[in-house]
Amino acid sequence: MLDFPRWKIWSILAVIAIGIAFAIPSLIPEATLARVVDVSKVPRINLGLDLSGGSHILLEADTADVARQRLAAMEDQVRDKMRTNRPRVSIGDISTAGGSLSFMVRDSTQLDTAVEAIRTLTDGVGVTGQRDWDVRVVDSTRVVMTPTQSGLTAAIDNAMQVATEVVRKRIDELGTREPTIIRQGNNRIVVQVPGLQNPEALKALLGRTAKLEFKLVDQVGSGDVAALTAGRAPIGSQVLSYPDSPSGVKAIAVVRRAIINGDELADASQGFDQQNNRPVVNIRFDSAGGRKFARVTQENVGKPFAMILDNQVLSAPNINEPILGGSAQISGNFTVESANQLAIALRSGKLPVALKVIEERTVGPQLGADSIRAGVLASVIATIAVIVFMLLTYGRFGVYANMAVVINVLIILGVMAIFNATLTLPGIAGFVLTIGTAVDANVLINERIREEKRRNRSPMQSVELGYKEASRTIFEANTVHFISGLVMLMLGSGPVKGFAVVLLIGIFVSYFTAVFFTRMMAASYLRRHRPTELHI
Repeated sequence: MLDFPRWKIWSILAVIAIGIAFAIPSLIPEATLARVVDVSKVPRINLGLDLSGGSHILLEADTADVARQRLAAMEDQVRDKMRTNRPRVSIGDISTAGGSLSFMVRDSTQLDTAVEAIRTLTDGVGVTGQRDWDVRVVDSTRVVMTPTQSGLTAAIDNAMQVATEVVRKRIDELGTREPTIIRQGNNRIVVQVPGLQNPEALKALLGRTAKLEFKLVDQVGSGDVAALTAGRAPIGSQVLSYPDSPSGVKAIAVVRRAIINGDELADASQGFDQQNNRPVVNIRFDSAGGRKFARVTQENVGKPFAMILDNQVLSAPNINEPILGGSAQISGNFTVESANQLAIALRSGKLPVALKVIEERTVGPQLGADSIRAGVLASVIATIAVIVFMLLTYGRFGVYANMAVVINVLIILGVMAIFNATLTLPGIAGFVLTIGTAVDANVLINERIREEKRRNRSPMQSVELGYKEASRTIFEANTVHFISGLVMLMLGSGPVKGFAVVLLIGIFVSYFTAVFFTRMMAASYLRRHRPTELHI
């Protein structure tokens, strides 16, 4: 028992010192700490939505939008496949009526060739081997492609995964700390942003699909005002809204196929037009996009092209000269804030599916302040009660246990700060429970020491056997707690996960303080005083 190596002493003290050092910034008010250091660079515990207030938004995906996008994408693939196939297959117009894609093969002898080529565009889904598109022939020469339910389900799941990451990137660009972004069910995303009291800007940012496209203007279709007003466009073109049209007609006809899109962007930033100083968005394409943009502008000098965001034309300038630098400028009726939000949306990528807000809540900071006061009060009362009980019951060894409890709380705070963990109201409950767990370990040790003392063992033997035998029980009990906490962390969400985080950290820290720290203190006492009688 007395043989406590110096390296072990210094290791224990180092762990305690590091834990306390990282805990201190979280105990100092942010305004006070900001006068000394840059708060953004100091590890601190983040407060959850229920403690700091903030915005809660529930987004729902438009699954019908996924089906429409798949149909449009498959239309382009079929057209390209028939054109590039060897031998080339001549087909008629492609119809997308009724949610299926169909076309007629002009030469009936090429029907089998067309079907085989089309089937290479389909993929298997899951382990069943079912294809994502069903291909069949009707009326002898017409090929019909119908999306299967399993293929649509897989597409929705993939779109939701991408959408969740895009939402995460957009919120990170806002500079918020520790937002919660999780999927709920098949087509919903829960967004919680602590500290954000005005959800309007967040809703505008998250609700924007940010699908950027560059298309050539159909000059013939755009010249027919009556057709534009009626929403009619020539074959191969489409009519889009153009709110800032200089002609006064709030619509324009553009070629349906995009010459370049937002997937080929490398960067986007808010800037100002050098000629009129109005807010604009400066964009830069990647190498492939830059080459494509240069080629298209070289081939279409003197023609107008439209910059389209979410199927709405922002501007339609003329290509006065080839644009070879891989950069462009998006102008429109922007403010600095709206241009910056568009830049953020473009940088984070377009949403693969349209999202709409179906629920929103704003939690005021005063509610969180009340929760913090109540939680801190409960923790203080619990700690004082435990300290008094341990002191009266175990004397000197109760003092060691009380020191372990205080250090236990500080190290937990330090570990949470190191990992930038979020503290929620259930997390405070986990703190109170951890205090009890830490005391339980010390009670087991002290009661075991008492048993050995009643067997007329010497103080040295009583303490040594007490720690040795009780440590096994403590380890087994903490293992059970750890398994329970791990299950809550893996399967739970929101408040349950916040409780599990504090509980798991507390299990490791309480074992360390109870088994190693108090043993070090007891060994130091026995080595220095060598008592003949143990008062416990």
